[in-house]
Amino acid sequence: MAKRKTAPLNGKLFTSESVTMGHPDKVSDQISDSILDAMLAQDPDSRVACETLVTTGLVVVAGEITSKANVDIQQIVRDTIKKIGYTDPHIGFDAENCAVMITLDKQSPDISQGVTSGKGLHKEQGAGDQGIMFGYACNETKSLMPLSISLAHAITNKLSKVRLSKKLPWLRPDGKSQVTIEYDEKNKPLRIHTVVVSTQHEEHIKHGKLKKEIIEKVIMPCLPKKLVDKKTIFHVNPTGRFVTGGPKGDCGLTGRKIIVDTYGGHGSHGGGAFSGKDPSKVDRSASYMARYVAKNIVAAKLATSCEVQLSYAIGVAEPVSVLVDTNGSSVIDEKDITRIIREIFPLTPAGIIKCLDLKKPIYYATAHNGHFGKSQKSFTWEKTDMVEKLRKKAGLK
Repeated sequence: MAKRKTAPLNGKLFTSESVTMGHPDKVSDQISDSILDAMLAQDPDSRVACETLVTTGLVVVAGEITSKANVDIQQIVRDTIKKIGYTDPHIGFDAENCAVMITLDKQSPDISQGVTSGKGLHKEQGAGDQGIMFGYACNETKSLMPLSISLAHAITNKLSKVRLSKKLPWLRPDGKSQVTIEYDEKNKPLRIHTVVVSTQHEEHIKHGKLKKEIIEKVIMPCLPKKLVDKKTIFHVNPTGRFVTGGPKGDCGLTGRKIIVDTYGGHGSHGGGAFSGKDPSKVDRSASYMARYVAKNIVAAKLATSCEVQLSYAIGVAEPVSVLVDTNGSSVIDEKDITRIIREIFPLTPAGIIKCLDLKKPIYYATAHNGHFGKSQKSFTWEKTDMVEKLRKKAGLK
């Protein structure tokens, strides 16, 4: 019996995955956020909770929307699918021929009174739901994201770029990546242990050519050369064939890629999805704020890694709890960091929305290749403009 190919192990392994914009769950996320953006563009106070299901030849849009906006949801759905690249009717799902079913209701008045300033038991705008939200940052990359998810996103982003540019014309929209990093005894990235890519393709392409092209033109340009060695393992379409894919191959749902959307398994997750939700929903806005806080703490060199937990009660403005966990890497007491956070960061829903400017139509860009670590100006939660204030409050020069 032949031995399996494995690389020698010097430290621990950690793996993160990403999916392309054409993955069925991401198709659903992008449709939901495109609808949200259209609503916010006309009415910044829109209340949107939009869920999407995609399957063979069908899109179902459901949820609750209260807005003064008047938008053509069916056209938004078709335009989004076309932008992603599903334009060929022969693959079982395309922008022009899919059926679009829309079943939307208004936001519950019981929820509305809790998130509308001046109504409900508390007069200040409260959280749109109870729940726990997490933000994370570490110093493994310039973006202060974990290395494994950063590289996994880079690969799926590259897959989409070479497909849309026709550099690899036999690629189809669906795909996944996975990157395994080997860490040394001090928890520093030592090398890239394994890379996995599965990509949908046209039927005529041979596996040998596909693997060679994907490694040379997609994977290697995304990897730091110093972390790749002769022992790095590459698995490309390891079943040998990936022709049937997208919504025909797998039903897609909004909010089913929450670890891909966040930190690739690093840190914790409260369970709430992001896409299709307006910023009054703290599942989204408080997660963005938690990332903003954690990133500034690491950028200020108060810690080498940081996880921030926020929790809320529906209808109540102030967070129920704030917790900082630096895994022992902080230069001052974590209790002092928590106190400073409460002093200088606005943590109420209204304060978060104003601070991060979240009532704008900025959300389609978050719905593929992750909500964190990007450099676009609209990703306000990625700013590190609180570094000096944090260091001053911490008594550091």
